[in-house]
Amino acid sequence: MTQTDNDADEARDWQGREFTCDGCRYQATLLPQGKCELKKACVYDRYVRRIVRFFERNPDLANDHLRDDYFETRAIACKHADVFRLPPLIDDPDETVRWVAASRLPRSYLLKLRNDPHREVRIRIVSRLEDSELVGMVNDPDYYVRTMVARKLSPGILPMMIHDKEVQVRRTVAARIDPAHLMRMAVDPDGDVRLAVAERLAPEQLPALIQDPDWRVRYEVAGRIAEDQISALIDDADPMVRERVLQRLSGPAFEGTTAPEHLPR
Repeated sequence: MTQTDNDADEARDWQGREFTCDGCRYQATLLPQGKCELKKACVYDRYVRRIVRFFERNPDLANDHLRDDYFETRAIACKHADVFRLPPLIDDPDETVRWVAASRLPRSYLLKLRNDPHREVRIRIVSRLEDSELVGMVNDPDYYVRTMVARKLSPGILPMMIHDKEVQVRRTVAARIDPAHLMRMAVDPDGDVRLAVAERLAPEQLPALIQDPDWRVRYEVAGRIAEDQISALIDDADPMVRERVLQRLSGPAFEGTTAPEHLPR
């Protein structure tokens, strides 16, 4: 939840209790120097922007707050703390802290998060992993994680995701897979996937989709199929497909040719 100074003109800690500067460990040191301020820049406040301001003014104190009870404090402290202090935070009980810590650590630390229980963590690490490290995530239980994996994997490795159970994942695969493997997806049970395939196939490969049950696929075929193959779609069941065939037959590429007699003129 986004928090601002306007959320409340009060100082409350992460448990909702009101507090003042009395008894604070920084009252005698930071407060007189303007390095902390009640309701403005305070590490003990529950409002994120106030915690952020505190560490912006006192980044050298981040190491001291990596074990604070409030997860927001730990997460923000991770952004300023010394990197060598961050490895233990990979096992933090809060997913935000785990991710922030991992984002600053060498990539090898991210491998442990491939099986993180929180999907957002797994989604975020995908962009930082290489092919060999991502292969283990192609069967992630969350479809969106797999979609992100399909967006990142090299095209030559994507054939291993051709039969993913989720349509969105297969559409992503169809849009990026090495063209040499596209025809393997031309029989996909979902029309959206086959359309993505048709849009990338070379004209000489399109005859394989002339009888596709989805009119959108046949419409794409009619627009790009080789000239000597287009007559197979003249009597298509869908008027949009037939219209596109007629447009091509009357275009410059067919100038000087005679349209079949049974076509409307």
